Amino acid sequence: MLFNLENWQSVLTNPLTLVILVIQLWMFIHAIRNREWIWAVFMLIGWVITPLLYYFMVYRATPSSTRGFELPGAHDRKRIKELQAQIHHLDKAHHYSQLGDIYFQQGKLEEAEKCYRSAMERDAQDIDTRAHLGQCLLRQKRAAEARPLLEGVIAEKPGHEYGYTQMALAETLTALGETDSALRIWQQVAASHSYPRAKVQLAELYLAKDQKDLARTELKDVLSDDIHAPAFQRKRDRVWINRAKGLMGKL
Repeated sequence: MLFNLENWQSVLTNPLTLVILVIQLWMFIHAIRNREWIWAVFMLIGWVITPLLYYFMVYRATPSSTRGFELPGAHDRKRIKELQAQIHHLDKAHHYSQLGDIYFQQGKLEEAEKCYRSAMERDAQDIDTRAHLGQCLLRQKRAAEARPLLEGVIAEKPGHEYGYTQMALAETLTALGETDSALRIWQQVAASHSYPRAKVQLAELYLAKDQKDLARTELKDVLSDDIHAPAFQRKRDRVWINRAKGLMGKL
């Protein structure tokens, strides 16, 4: 915009310039909403290159519907093709389950559910598949269906997947309105792990019960840990850090 600030008529009648302006505004708003202040400043003084860099380095890494609710493991197109081939030739339960995990991470929850159910048709006792199907149903706002799966896993192995299944159960109970039971689970998880996902939602329940000091303690822990966290972890936990900042602002 710096090259033509005084001639808005030509800016508004040039299609290419309009497209660039829209992209610039789009990325700027996204940066503000996600508290990417440095990027926002650079986009105010930069043109074309800065929003493109932001798009590829930050925007594409923005949390999906399931970011912040990760399952163990990575995902990519090559692995999907490999699993599809193994399913075609071998028809094994664990291949369906692994493919479901990839779809879950990508936010393709209906495809993930189909894979998990196919896995359970072949091995109904696999603890990971049951836990992940429960989490998948929860993300589809089907908490009542998720509950027996998650409770069964916790009864069998309380610390399953380093507390991730406990967190899913706590979220399920919250969705069902059983906040006292959810609070107890969040306390157990927060006592053993420093997950922002657990501490922020525990703080939210404390606030709902007007226990502001307890909420403030959890939120301070989250924000303090974030300062010293590695870059990959900060990106992964961004959704929870932003929620923590918002809650601290209210306090």
